[in-house]
Amino acid sequence: MTTIQYTDQGSHGFSSSIIMDEHPLDLRHFAQACGQSPEWVLQLIEHGILPERSTDPYSKFIVEDVTRAQRAYRLQRDFDASFSAVAMMLDLIDEVQELRREVRHPNFKK
Repeated sequence: MTTIQYTDQGSHGFSSSIIMDEHPLDLRHFAQACGQSPEWVLQLIEHGILPERSTDPYSKFIVEDVTRAQRAYRLQRDFDASFSAVAMMLDLIDEVQELRREVRHPNFKK
């Protein structure tokens, strides 16, 4: 069993943690793990925030998807952002992280 711990400093200032095993989650359980509705999760898929892992709209989700969905929720909440804006912000964050990894690589040439 894998333990995923995250801290969400909401208006009540409490921390949460989720315990999940390595098996993929269905839509209902994934939404529950994210603290959101299944409809919200489907919006993440529709806007490309979460990958569609199959042609079935009730595809399986993996542990890494929980982290991305929680990040999407925080961006949406903190910036009152639309799903499209959140998708763009996450793409930019991913690109910056990739560039930082490349710069740290020992074969990087300036």
